[in-house]
Amino acid sequence: MMTERKQRKFKESVELQIGLRDYDPEKDKKFVGQVRLPFMPYPKLKVCIIGTIAHCDQAKKLNIDSIDVEGLKKFNKDKTLIKKWAKPYDVLLASEPLMRQVPRLLGNTLNKIRKFPSALGENENVAEKIKEMKSLVKFQLKKALCLGTAVATDDMTEEQIRQNLTMSINFLVSLLKKGWNNVKVLYIKTSMSKSYRIYG
Repeated sequence: MMTERKQRKFKESVELQIGLRDYDPEKDKKFVGQVRLPFMPYPKLKVCIIGTIAHCDQAKKLNIDSIDVEGLKKFNKDKTLIKKWAKPYDVLLASEPLMRQVPRLLGNTLNKIRKFPSALGENENVAEKIKEMKSLVKFQLKKALCLGTAVATDDMTEEQIRQNLTMSINFLVSLLKKGWNNVKVLYIKTSMSKSYRIYG
């Protein structure tokens, strides 16, 4: 697939598309899970740290945007300001000691825009945590029997893509009620290419 497609001047995501069968989203238990892949499928993930002094200092050295409690207070729970601030970021991370303060200072705005922060442990290293976030893929069944997620980038080697793909598929299958019997079809594609069927 990688050799047949037209070469672009920008980095493309390699996406896994999944079609399920014998699953009733209304009756069967919905699942959600995430797995850390060996190679980062989201290298350009934009992160902001809601941090303690120590975590903000680490972020500054890494040229990662950060904000402290005093910064949050300045929003004065203004929904428009909070949304404008959070919009550029794919992920927010909050130092664990501050997690309880976030809803108190910002209300439920981050929840509503699906940007509620993930916890950053007090002794966790900011660089390592961001590397982890860039390596995570999430599978979540809602109402449709089709799922899709980026699992690699087109500048990886075929072996790196294969490893990420294999781990992603095996993890997804582990979430399913009947395992492989719930998998109807699997496709792989890059952002700009056509889909290639790899199973089903």
